Amino acid sequence: MSDLYLKQIEVGPMANFAYLLGSHSTKECFAVDPAWDLDKIENAAVADGMRITGALVTHYHPDHCGGHIWGHDITGVAELVGKLHIPIYANEHEVAGICELTGLSKTEIKSCKGGDELKIGGVNIKLIHTPGHTPGSQCFLCEDKLVSGDTLFLTGCGRVDLPGGDADQLYETLANKLTKLPSQTIVYPGHHYDAESSAPLSKVQQINPYLKVNSLAAWRRMFGYG
Repeated sequence: MSDLYLKQIEVGPMANFAYLLGSHSTKECFAVDPAWDLDKIENAAVADGMRITGALVTHYHPDHCGGHIWGHDITGVAELVGKLHIPIYANEHEVAGICELTGLSKTEIKSCKGGDELKIGGVNIKLIHTPGHTPGSQCFLCEDKLVSGDTLFLTGCGRVDLPGGDADQLYETLANKLTKLPSQTIVYPGHHYDAESSAPLSKVQQINPYLKVNSLAAWRRMFGYG
């Protein structure tokens, strides 16, 4: 039986998903993109007899890590660290942005690179650097589960028209990283934009038009340039 513990939690007015990733055996878990409603996230862990021992951030946008966006002051990793005194793991390219948005110092964030792995109990969490939506976007692969943040949704992908977005990088991420994962991998996105809240990669490849583009030139035409 797998030791992996995974819980999906919808939070906030932008249909965000936060996650708990951890180990049944040790009763420890990481909070992924803890923002908007920390009480709901913490209560979900407590209800399952779990203890949050760290936070993982997919990217630096405030709806995923806290800060101010579009008139919202969003609680997030800074408040969670202040309460639980836990480490935060973010890609090296996102650290400065998280500090600017949340007021945290660089010493409070553990800088990570693509390919790094974290271990909690008998569970290995592989950090996949997936630039495109932001320079340091990262996804978390645990066994056959992929927490994909705003890089990949079930029928869409991350915006590239925000600061730091890069359409060419996103194409490389999707075409040469995420679609190379085993087809049975279950995709858990960063927002509840679709009727389903998760789906196998094989199905996502069937229903997501952005995964049907077979060349960078066609991708550029899809985004209206090149």
